[in-house]
Amino acid sequence: MASDRRALIADATIVTIAREGMRGLTHRAVDRAAGLAEGSTSYYFRTREALLFAALARMAELDTADVGELPNLGGRAEPDELTTLLAELVRTWLTTARERTLARYELTLESIRRPRLRAKMDEYGSRFRVMAETMLAAAGSSEPRRRGLALVACVDGLVYHQLAEVGAGRFDDADLRAACRDLLDTALR
Repeated sequence: MASDRRALIADATIVTIAREGMRGLTHRAVDRAAGLAEGSTSYYFRTREALLFAALARMAELDTADVGELPNLGGRAEPDELTTLLAELVRTWLTTARERTLARYELTLESIRRPRLRAKMDEYGSRFRVMAETMLAAAGSSEPRRRGLALVACVDGLVYHQLAEVGAGRFDDADLRAACRDLLDTALR
């Protein structure tokens, strides 16, 4: 029961950060978002920092579920297969996981001023950097570590651009897939 309540509060924290930004994150706001009695959030997470860490851990859990396990690449990955995986993940982060993605960017900026938060973000994000490196190695990259880091950074930029609807706005599915393919092609050069 307590772990269900903690997950509910972590989810409500993510929603609050996404909708209200860091300035709107209070225990009371999370209580409202979770539909809980006032004081419930502070019972489980006494400090604002504890709320941030709970949200970050929950985001990592949900992101991992989005990614799932890498398919067995059989020692060699085809760019089309990797493009499909990457485009589906990016589409998920832009649609069904949009609030989580917005909250991630808010927390990323907040972590500039909070070294403990930065350390946790780096810890949770390491799984995705390793996955990018593994995918690129399976696709034949001669520098999978460096290019994997660059790929993750570029995907972050693509997602940010699409969330903020910078410039011409949102890509349709075909444009998003083409952009993912371009990023992979560049990483594999």
